[in-house]
Amino acid sequence: MADAWRLIIRAHGGPEVIEREDFQTSDPGPGEILIAHEAIGLNFIDTYVRSGLYPSPLPAALGAEAAGTVIAVGPGVTGIAPGDRVAHALGAHGSYATHRLMPANRVLKLPDAISCETAAATLLKGMTAAFLAEDCGRMESGQAALVHAAAGGVGSILVPWLASLGVTVIAHSGSEEKAALAKAAGAAHSLTGPYEALAEQVRGLTDGEGVHVVFDGVGKASWDASLASLRIRGLLATYGNASGPVPPIDVLSLSRGGSLFVTRPTLYDYAREDADLQRLGARLFDQIAKGVVKADINQRFALADAADAHRALEARQTTGSTVLIP
Repeated sequence: MADAWRLIIRAHGGPEVIEREDFQTSDPGPGEILIAHEAIGLNFIDTYVRSGLYPSPLPAALGAEAAGTVIAVGPGVTGIAPGDRVAHALGAHGSYATHRLMPANRVLKLPDAISCETAAATLLKGMTAAFLAEDCGRMESGQAALVHAAAGGVGSILVPWLASLGVTVIAHSGSEEKAALAKAAGAAHSLTGPYEALAEQVRGLTDGEGVHVVFDGVGKASWDASLASLRIRGLLATYGNASGPVPPIDVLSLSRGGSLFVTRPTLYDYAREDADLQRLGARLFDQIAKGVVKADINQRFALADAADAHRALEARQTTGSTVLIP
């Protein structure tokens, strides 16, 4: 048993609803491990849970990923021992905490070369980029993709990942500074400007054809531009709601756009089986080892200051990844 604390919400709302709750850790049960967190990832999904966009019973725990050191293992656990460093990014929310009980089969052991901060900064976003690029988008060398919010958490990993596959990446960002970051990360073309002008820009860069896939984590504000940027039989993968949820879909608009496809994928579905989770983690760790994926931790906040981190994220004042330190 150890003294511990976590951050929870008792009502949905702005960052001010986040509050601290003390608790005592318990011994791990069968198949469980107890982790002392060293770094915690900040993601837009955390703000969705806090605001109520993703409804959850109250009081609700916050946080989707973290990394740390195993301090105890429960009966039946094999392959993981106290002292091992592990990371997790799926399961019930609750990573905004100093300690966490987790099922041993839903964590990833960290290679020696990957720090807890790197894991916490990249695991959720990196595995999301992995399944978006290779499993959902099934992108191949010679194809073209449009990536929204290209300097953000997922975007800053997705851009170099796609470029490493030989994909021509057209990045779109909200400022010249962020566009420069996306260009440096491997985008062939890095655009800014209003969404109303984006589709014309994209078609100008693709001989009028449009892109094979649009990866859209923005949502409502970019919806029309995303559809208009697709080539015939193109795929729109809308995976986030940074500007709010997308409007109701008029399926005839997909026909008018050229027999388009739309999907709303989630990492949880693509990593539902333990083997899938391990494969996604291994692919991410390999891309980190090759230097394709970099943590790019540009912001660090104390866990106690998570509300300030949420404010910065929602105000688009962050680039790359942000970690919370217990």
